[in-house]
Amino acid sequence: MAWVISVILVALDQISKYFAHRFVAPDDVVRVLPFLNIVNLRNPGAAFGILQNVGNIFFVIISAAAIIAVIVMLAKSRKKPVGLVLVLSGAAGNLTDRLYLGYVRDFIDVHAGPMHWPAFNFADSYLSIGIALLLIGSLLNVKNEPGDLKK
Repeated sequence: MAWVISVILVALDQISKYFAHRFVAPDDVVRVLPFLNIVNLRNPGAAFGILQNVGNIFFVIISAAAIIAVIVMLAKSRKKPVGLVLVLSGAAGNLTDRLYLGYVRDFIDVHAGPMHWPAFNFADSYLSIGIALLLIGSLLNVKNEPGDLKK
């Protein structure tokens, strides 16, 4: 079940990136809500645009290593924690962009007036939420997350 959910999440990430970048020009901003825009940005770096000069191969290697580590953890675990599935999905979604395009496509622009959060995508959201769930579970020493996915 965890593998199916991960494939669905990666597909959702890739489809959303495709449509955002297909229908929004690089300099355009599409206002969706007073605090949410759709934009078309290329991110050659890491989260929030940091480390843009490191090079794509560095991020491909890091992403691939993270994916392998998560797959091993999922394979060894009887339970399938939602956090691991989200981290796997996020890393795979962004790795797909890096392998095919050499950068990650970002399109979600959240803002409060003139103050904008760095643009991101669904894969970034999966990673952030997954890491947060894993950290919370670790801090609370939770053996079985409430959201465990069955095999």
